[in-house]
Amino acid sequence: MADHDLVLKCWGAVEGDFTGHGGEVLTRLFKEHPETQKLFPKFVGIAPGDVAGNPAISAHGATVLKKLGELLKARGDHAALLKPLANTHANTHKIALNNFRLITEVLVKVMAEKAGLDSAGQAALRRVMDVIISDIDGYYKEIGFAG
Repeated sequence: MADHDLVLKCWGAVEGDFTGHGGEVLTRLFKEHPETQKLFPKFVGIAPGDVAGNPAISAHGATVLKKLGELLKARGDHAALLKPLANTHANTHKIALNNFRLITEVLVKVMAEKAGLDSAGQAALRRVMDVIISDIDGYYKEIGFAG
C-alpha cells in the first residue's frame, strides 16, 4: 500500500497534463529505444524528428497514463483492470514484457522531472510496476503468449 501512496502523492501533476506528460513519455521511449516505435503501427511512418509534439502520439500517451493512474489507484487490486489490458497487449498488439520494463524506466524519469517524484517515489514506482509486469506475465502465460 505504501508504494502506491508514494507514487500517488505526485500523481496530481500528471493528471493536470495527461497529454503533455504522455507525449513526453512516448517521445522519450521512441528516442531512447527506437525499436519500440514500430510496436505502434499508426506511428511507424512518423520521422524521429517529428515525434515530439505529434498530437496522435501525445493523445496515445495520455491514454497510457490514464490507465496507469487507474492501476495505481487500485492499489494492487487490479486484476479486473489488468487482465483485459494483458489480453489486448498479447493478442492484438503482441507486446513483449520487456517493453513494459522499458516504459517503466521512462515513466520514472518523466515523473521525477515533471511531477517531482523523489528517489523514494521512484523506487516505489519501480516496485509497483514490477508487480504489474509480473501479473501481466501471468496472464500472458494463461493465454499462451510468450511475451
